[in-house]
Amino acid sequence: MSFPPTKYMGSKRALLPFIVDSISHLKFDTVLDAFSGSACVAYEFKRHGYQVHSNDFLRFAFRVAHATIENNGTQLDEDDLHLLLRHNKRAPTFIQETFADLYFEREEDAFLDNLWANIQQLKNSLKRSLALASACRAAMKKRPRGIFTFTGKKGWDGRNDLKLSLREQFLEAVRLFNAAVFTNRRRNRAFCANVFDIDPKPYDLIYIDPPYVSPYSDCDYTRRYHFVEGLCTYWNDVELMPQTITKKIRSYPTDFSTKDKASEAFRRLIEHFQDSILVISYSSNAIPSRVEMVRLLKEYKKNVEVKQINHRYSHGNHNHKVGDNNNSVVEYLYIAT
Repeated sequence: MSFPPTKYMGSKRALLPFIVDSISHLKFDTVLDAFSGSACVAYEFKRHGYQVHSNDFLRFAFRVAHATIENNGTQLDEDDLHLLLRHNKRAPTFIQETFADLYFEREEDAFLDNLWANIQQLKNSLKRSLALASACRAAMKKRPRGIFTFTGKKGWDGRNDLKLSLREQFLEAVRLFNAAVFTNRRRNRAFCANVFDIDPKPYDLIYIDPPYVSPYSDCDYTRRYHFVEGLCTYWNDVELMPQTITKKIRSYPTDFSTKDKASEAFRRLIEHFQDSILVISYSSNAIPSRVEMVRLLKEYKKNVEVKQINHRYSHGNHNHKVGDNNNSVVEYLYIAT
């Protein structure tokens, strides 16, 4: 079993050994990954045998977690793939009409319209999540850096990901997600909720990896991934902004992504989950600072330990351009008991 590699902004995949080693002394059985993102940390908890609940306010992140964390045995089989890939004469054309020549070739827009229509015919919700997670991964792999903040061929080079068709990328994503499915014999769950609406009582440990508010760049995940976020509902229940060049959707409001509200949001979050062990991933070039974060934690927890490791992010959410020195940071792990 192996979690599918991802280009997801801020992913902790490279830091998993550091995180696991840093908390190996803690005693816990149930864990909530409160901002699961790529779901690679929640998957690592599941792999180690814990009962895992994961949560993210982005629908496409929820679909990945539903397909890999809550899912203990369901896979897409050959009959499912036949259904998903067959021509559907009733398929809508929203992607072809709205995003023509923005991100993909027109035949690939048509492929996504057709795929969406066929996904709706899957009766099993876990299979729908596997298909949607695979569609999102395919779309992201077909974009330089995996994001949708620019249009056209900017950043295109000779890499194989950009040469493969969306159909080929989708089939590879299905293979990878199918291979990631396993059971740890626990009742794991995935949510798409406001973190403050989650009941804190069932959890021994809360892992917190929210958007990093940096002086160098915004941390607007919706802006970077608006296309796959819209794809998960076929742009229902989101506000499309047709006047924008990228045809993005309006970002979801969250206090964790604003410099003037981030500290108070952390205070509320720490208070909400104060009865659990708190493990918080955060960066040295983000707000609040290490000093302030320790101070906030000590208002509610007796013991606060800070682990750190040097890290270079390959994605531009910690700086104003990839390759800048601000992309090299110290990654903190706050452990409050």
